[in-house]
Amino acid sequence: MVFDLIKEHQLNIMLALCSASLVIALLLFITKFVSKRRKWILIVMEFTATFLLWFDRLAYIYSGITGHKGYFMVRLSNFFVFFLTIAMVLEFNGFLITLFMEEKITKTIPRRLRISGIVSMIDLPLTAIFCLTGIYYTFDSVNKYHRGPGFLIAYLVPVIIPLIQLSVILEYRKKISRFIRIALMLYIIGPITAAIIQLFAYGLSLVNMAMVVAFICMYIFTYLDINDEVERIHSSELAGMKEEQQSMYRLFDQIAGAFVDALERRDEYSKGKAVRIAKIAKRIAQEKGLDPIECEDVYYAALLHDVGVVSIPYEMNGKKENFTPEEIEIIHREPLVSQEILSAITEYPQLAQIARHSYENYDGSGYPDGLSGEDIPLLSRIISVARGYDYMITPGRTGTTFPSAIVREELFKNSGILYDPEIADIMVKLMDSMTNDNVVEVDYTIEEEIRCGNYREHVTTGIEVTEQVKKISFKCKRSEANEGYFSAPSIVVFDSFDRKIHSDERTIKSLKYLEYSEMWFDGHSTVTGAKNIKVDIRDNTSEHDDSYVIFTSRFEDHMKIRLESSGYIVDAVLALTDKTKSAYIGITGENCHITGIRVEETGEVTGPGQIQRIAEETSYIDRMESDIPNVQVDRWRSDYTEGIPVGDRVRIDFHSMSLPSASMVWHCPYIVLFHSNDKKVKGEDYREYAMVKTNGESDIENEFSKNRFILKKSDSFPGWAEWQEANHLGMEFKVEVRKKGNRVTIITENMGIYLENITTVPDESEDLYVALTGDQVALTDIRVR
Repeated sequence: MVFDLIKEHQLNIMLALCSASLVIALLLFITKFVSKRRKWILIVMEFTATFLLWFDRLAYIYSGITGHKGYFMVRLSNFFVFFLTIAMVLEFNGFLITLFMEEKITKTIPRRLRISGIVSMIDLPLTAIFCLTGIYYTFDSVNKYHRGPGFLIAYLVPVIIPLIQLSVILEYRKKISRFIRIALMLYIIGPITAAIIQLFAYGLSLVNMAMVVAFICMYIFTYLDINDEVERIHSSELAGMKEEQQSMYRLFDQIAGAFVDALERRDEYSKGKAVRIAKIAKRIAQEKGLDPIECEDVYYAALLHDVGVVSIPYEMNGKKENFTPEEIEIIHREPLVSQEILSAITEYPQLAQIARHSYENYDGSGYPDGLSGEDIPLLSRIISVARGYDYMITPGRTGTTFPSAIVREELFKNSGILYDPEIADIMVKLMDSMTNDNVVEVDYTIEEEIRCGNYREHVTTGIEVTEQVKKISFKCKRSEANEGYFSAPSIVVFDSFDRKIHSDERTIKSLKYLEYSEMWFDGHSTVTGAKNIKVDIRDNTSEHDDSYVIFTSRFEDHMKIRLESSGYIVDAVLALTDKTKSAYIGITGENCHITGIRVEETGEVTGPGQIQRIAEETSYIDRMESDIPNVQVDRWRSDYTEGIPVGDRVRIDFHSMSLPSASMVWHCPYIVLFHSNDKKVKGEDYREYAMVKTNGESDIENEFSKNRFILKKSDSFPGWAEWQEANHLGMEFKVEVRKKGNRVTIITENMGIYLENITTVPDESEDLYVALTGDQVALTDIRVR
């Protein structure tokens, strides 16, 4: 079927291949991407292929046509078909020799190629003789072609020589480029396969057509090979340029780092500050979606933005307040000095401008130019946030670092004042995710050993008390240097954001430090911030030597503590101020050396009724109830209202009051949009689509939905201090929920803060609900309209 189709259209196929081969031959005349010798061999090959098929086509056209012209054309065309076939084998051999020499595949011409060339040249006159003497073919009386007695001899050179050439190609295949190797294999395998088929398919010129197709492919693959080589060289050049650029970056980085390190040696507390700020700034830029070049720019700008510190007198290092007018002027000139120094780096002109404006504040209260808003360069705004963050998390001269809650609070409160709101929000989200190396988490590792001279000279980091029963053990000996003085270990029960004991008023206020009680292992105790304490003391008859053991846990606003020593077993119940507070135990003492401090979880969990209640629970929701029961949320999302179905439009009015323990701006009501089969948050088949905090935050990233959050502050917003105070006194909130198709819009406005969150859910037919929750708030008088 296929042979019949080829036979029917053979003349047209030949004409098309002739045309293609001729076009390629003409294109080769203007081609410059191959060597002159190889180009001329390819041109000769393409012209030979063109004439081969042309004469082959004429042989078929004039076959059987009698008369002088027919007689002459049939013989001429068949002669050239056989003669040019051998010529093509010879030309291909010349192409291989040229390729091997020019590409330095071998040092000398392979012997097999030399022999192949000699045999092909000898075969050319033999072919002419055999064609003219009737050995290869004959013609009958009607001028038709017939195979002669020696027809198969004509196939010896076109088959055997290519096989020899194939052996050479296979031997050196790894040194031949991919595209050229494919072209060479096609030229050899294609015609040989066609020759085998043609022995049994009389009347078809498969070999000649296959050879012409192979020669056309030779040009195409030669072009592809050159193109591949150009791309390889281009890639190599780009890689070289990139490596050179990276080398320049590394050199610049090392020089800049060395310069900054030299500056920071002026003040031991500044060591590493520039690199930390640079890393944080770069991470902020990446989160904002800036391109890699801008991210590098902000890194180096942050690294060098404070080089003007050289203009500040050494005696001013570390001074934080009580500046003289002259000192203030020196400080305000620092960014200008930084600009002057960095302007010498002409390859990075943007560094100077970024450094100049890195101390501007978003509200215009900064220096040196008093710029505000987006008039401040973006990268300067990023550096401002990074610097502020680093200041709060890095121990300064006081050795104090702010815990993440305080840092988060400061970033949020100063959003729109000191910091660009968008950049501050990115930094807050980085802190919340805690997924990058630039955001530092406070180390709460418990010390294994402490020495105490004076009472509470040293106190361990606080060990958190939870529902999980913990066992704390250690050994304690009298300090040899304090023989004759009172010596004993003790514990301090407290709450603090950084899990540390504090005594100065400023730190107590900033870290929300609250001390509940002090306790000794003989049963003595003091109560300060706790509501009440109950202590039971009994003798301990077991041998403990210098070993001490503490068992402790809590449930809601009560905690129990057992102290075991060689003389006593002390069981105590402590009533905390309320359920919202954390509780930590710090180990300390007087004139003693405490070693081997270990903390273990016993696996037991304290539940309801397991701790005797010694103080009444304080409720802040003992008020009028409306459509939905009141809810007291003691900790972050610790309780919720029941789900309110979302229809076309739902309005929820309620009264909210922050609990007395609330101290952060996010200690306020939250609105949760969700689905569950039982209409409860965290219920069956629960999916949360959005969470909106009434202080102006939104949980935008959600695996189940897409959220778009809009926050606007009007001129009526009094400031965060007043907003928090109003929340403590109690505020009325109005929340409107609208649903249209698969979009749900939550809108609320309070004290000049307008919030709008648009949620797109995947299935508009799904039942959706909203619930109220929060952090340290009492939600009462909830009305649904």
